[in-house]
Amino acid sequence: MKTMEKIPGIQNTPVIYRNLGYDEIFEHEKKNNETTLTAQGAMSVDTGIFTGRSPKDKFIVDEPSCKNNIWWGKINQPAKEEVFDELYGKVLDFLSNKPLYVFDGFAGARKSTRMSLRVVTEKAWQHHFCTNMFIRPDAGELESFDPEFTIYNASGLKDSDWQKHGLNSEVFVIFHLAKKIAIIGGTEYGGEMKKGIFSVMNYYKPLDGVLTMHCSANVGRENKDSALFFGLSGTGKTTLSTDPNRPLIGDDEHGWDDQGIWNLEGGCYAKAINLNPDDEPLIYGAIKKDALLENVIIGSDGVVDYSDGSKTENTRVSYPIFHIPNRIEDGLGDHPRNIVFLTCDAFGVLPPVARLSPEQAMYHFLSGYTAKVAGTERGITEPVATFSACFGAAFMTLHPTKYARLLGEKMRKHNTRAYL
Repeated sequence: MKTMEKIPGIQNTPVIYRNLGYDEIFEHEKKNNETTLTAQGAMSVDTGIFTGRSPKDKFIVDEPSCKNNIWWGKINQPAKEEVFDELYGKVLDFLSNKPLYVFDGFAGARKSTRMSLRVVTEKAWQHHFCTNMFIRPDAGELESFDPEFTIYNASGLKDSDWQKHGLNSEVFVIFHLAKKIAIIGGTEYGGEMKKGIFSVMNYYKPLDGVLTMHCSANVGRENKDSALFFGLSGTGKTTLSTDPNRPLIGDDEHGWDDQGIWNLEGGCYAKAINLNPDDEPLIYGAIKKDALLENVIIGSDGVVDYSDGSKTENTRVSYPIFHIPNRIEDGLGDHPRNIVFLTCDAFGVLPPVARLSPEQAMYHFLSGYTAKVAGTERGITEPVATFSACFGAAFMTLHPTKYARLLGEKMRKHNTRAYL
């Protein structure tokens, strides 16, 4: 069992468990009464009232290093430096005097462009989630590990002074891009950690000319033709890219640099509502030991009822990418030959299929017409038409034109075709 001695700013920690193996995580989850074992061998967690992200509670500290780069507005709301400092202190106090879990790993499969990250949590299942979703280091990498960005997840801490702090509720997800720290409080939803790191990568990497994308990716088995599938959560990225005939690179977040594309993650986070082995055999088959289900309904016999959305339509499962037998081991791919924009067109205003020029692709990429579907965000129960720039505006920290320019440049340079 791996442990570490101290985390700066956190006091009197009896033990810090670091990068536990799956069997060890299982024992901790069981000991802490955090999860339920299902008949398929996967663990299941109930995340409480928060079964989706809380976008209205996401803030970025308005400080000199990022002030002129951020796409400020309802998505990237400004927080004052002193508010962050006060809440950061409360988070460190909250995490003191108790056992903690630390996951050290990476975002980005290409070693030359990846970011080292640390996630500090109080719950073993959150450690499990990070172990599934981020890129796991080998023993040598762990020995010399130095995190470039750290998330402190104090999910049990609420901000009782939220009105004084200029926030929108007791929940807070705040990023300090100069200090390279994020703090989370008041919500247990695992996706806040996953999408938090994605938002951070969407800030740092495009400034260096690397396009970060909310898309899935796979590759042809014989001719190695990489394909990207863009779309909002719930539009089919994971389903379409998890294809028995095309090895999977990744299901949700990717980068595109001068050498090709790469998976940002080490796992998949699939919607589980109405999941069945006939329609999605690879995803269904990935739900086994080491996978982590969220907010599903389980019978007394341990069998999951995937058709039951009474808790939420946004039932989820995270699993390490090695649960997909048909995958690209290193998470790397050549420059994409084809791009597909997936739109949940709930109102029938677009053609079913269209081929796009680079200019048209940039236009549709910028407009991002689609619909938010039930359960992927707090309060969404029916389809709502929306324009989500870059098919993922909720995670874009820079102005959308920055990403669109990079997309157009790379499509022209590498003769990439696009389809709507």
